[in-house]
Amino acid sequence: MMQLQTNRQAPRAAVNPANDAAKKAEAQHLAGLLASIAETRCRRAFSELFRHFAPKLLAYGSRQFGNEQTASDLVQETMTNVWHKAHLFNADKGAPATWIFTIARNIRFDLLRKNKHRRDEISADELWPILSEQNDSLEDDYALDHDVLMQEISAYYAQLPDAQRIVIEKIYVEGKSQQEVSDALGIPLGTVKSRTRLALLKLKELIA
Repeated sequence: MMQLQTNRQAPRAAVNPANDAAKKAEAQHLAGLLASIAETRCRRAFSELFRHFAPKLLAYGSRQFGNEQTASDLVQETMTNVWHKAHLFNADKGAPATWIFTIARNIRFDLLRKNKHRRDEISADELWPILSEQNDSLEDDYALDHDVLMQEISAYYAQLPDAQRIVIEKIYVEGKSQQEVSDALGIPLGTVKSRTRLALLKLKELIA
């Protein structure tokens, strides 16, 4: 199971001012496209936005579903939502990419629920699909902020039994591996895995 690194203290690559400036400029441009869609239903702006995000959404969907058709459905439904809900985007609350991938995440949940063959599967990816994609293949802009993550799940994992909650906090808040949790708590690795799975099943139930 992929371990999510949500700890603010985790080492990060050196800051590149030029790269940061380019990302900010791109985010502002994308925000402008969303504003044009919201205000004037500009098809040209939507077309540019679609060309920018469709390949990224398709790659994301392909990794999540392993099915090209379902990944394409994710792209279409996400961008259709963007067209109809562009007026809801608020640049003060986050980047355009974060907003659009949050829509994709919600649609992904819906698609998973419709897929009976996946009904009983559970993984960290299904609970935090955007953060689970934080790696070299995606830019930081396409991951939910740590604060957003914690706001979404804090109310849920507080309802877990203490033994499960402690394991979940160490893995997903402190960013520890299951082996590190095993060593820190002095319990077998198998116990850590069992508690993690039970906790994720409970969280999935609560979130659904």
